[in-house]
Amino acid sequence: MIAKIGKGENLWGALIYNQQKVDNEKGTVLFTNKIPDLWDRPYSVKFFHQYFEPYLIANNKTEKPVRHISLNPDPEDKVNDKDYREMAQQYMQEMGYGNQPYVVFKHTDIDRTHIHIVTTCVQIDGKKISDRYDHPRSMETCRKLEKQYNLKVSGENRNLNQNFIFKPVDYTNGNIKTQLSSVIRHMPQTYSFQSIGAYNALLSQLNISCEEVSGELHGKMRKGMVYFATDKNGKKISSPFKSSLFGKQGGLENIQVLIEKSKVKMKNDPSKFILKRTIETAMSTSRTETAFKKQLLELGIATVIRKNDDGRIYGITFIDHNSKSVWNGSQLSKELSANAFNKLWNELETKPETSSYSSSNNDISLEKSSEHFFSNNSYAVFDGFFSGLLSSDTNDDQEEQIFESQMKKRQRKRRKK
Repeated sequence: MIAKIGKGENLWGALIYNQQKVDNEKGTVLFTNKIPDLWDRPYSVKFFHQYFEPYLIANNKTEKPVRHISLNPDPEDKVNDKDYREMAQQYMQEMGYGNQPYVVFKHTDIDRTHIHIVTTCVQIDGKKISDRYDHPRSMETCRKLEKQYNLKVSGENRNLNQNFIFKPVDYTNGNIKTQLSSVIRHMPQTYSFQSIGAYNALLSQLNISCEEVSGELHGKMRKGMVYFATDKNGKKISSPFKSSLFGKQGGLENIQVLIEKSKVKMKNDPSKFILKRTIETAMSTSRTETAFKKQLLELGIATVIRKNDDGRIYGITFIDHNSKSVWNGSQLSKELSANAFNKLWNELETKPETSSYSSSNNDISLEKSSEHFFSNNSYAVFDGFFSGLLSSDTNDDQEEQIFESQMKKRQRKRRKK
């Protein structure tokens, strides 16, 4: 079983994402803790939110008070609702959230059923529940649950497509070819995209770009693909690598075949509607480009924006890591085209900023927004979603946390001196 711990600040988004699954009959509310059960009427985002609000109001400087956790058994594991409830309770108890309000949702929108848990790490007195070493503690808890409920060990599934973990290319680490290969050999088969441009947008998230090339060979014109390593700003910082170095998976012919398959697959993909509503909600609840991108990233959606030298947006692409699909804004809706965002952010720059939690009136407006955008895909507060997708080893997370803790101790000692 694999657990993912999302950390963020958007409680509304986390609740909306899960409740819309329930509303669309793609999920159920399995269990609530410190939140009353409703037997006579459906749950709503506003109902859940009121039981978290005292904790958020009491918050004492915790920047990311929301936790959005998913527990994902192996697709071959058949877990009933009773076991899911018990597993969720045990997991939350082991992780220190046993006395917090939380909601357990079961998702059935994909072949692999799994559960999501929404809670807060802020206690009623405003203090934060420690999340030091939460990744190794989470792994240990998952191993316990696997044994207790006779589940498959997660390590047995590392070779499955859906569990591929990609890491950004780091030019300073050397061995660029190997780093490129670890992405190019698998990512095209893992994600759906409908153009070379969309494929490039996907690669850009991992510091890679590609180009089509053509030339004459033995009297015949040939076409192919080359790849480059880039810096974080998309600037090429390596020599070109021919696609043949990475096998046929990254070759132009295979990419074109995948594009045609994706066009058919994505035409009636239900995730398109969900993604569209998610983006529309982010547009209505964020006032700047930075806030918009941050909110979507917390939901597992990366945004790639292309601008000219004057700063005008001429292209926008959304990478939905939940459905593993890449969409240009105009493919989703005319209202999500590059021109629409250019106009939106230019207008908002002239308007004053307001707090999203300043009054109950704001809560009401957000609730109306969530009802209007019925299927918004707020895979909220997955602060760790994208970084988790790209990290290659959970032991690295542990070592980084230990190192960070040591550095903080040294800084405190220096201040005392």
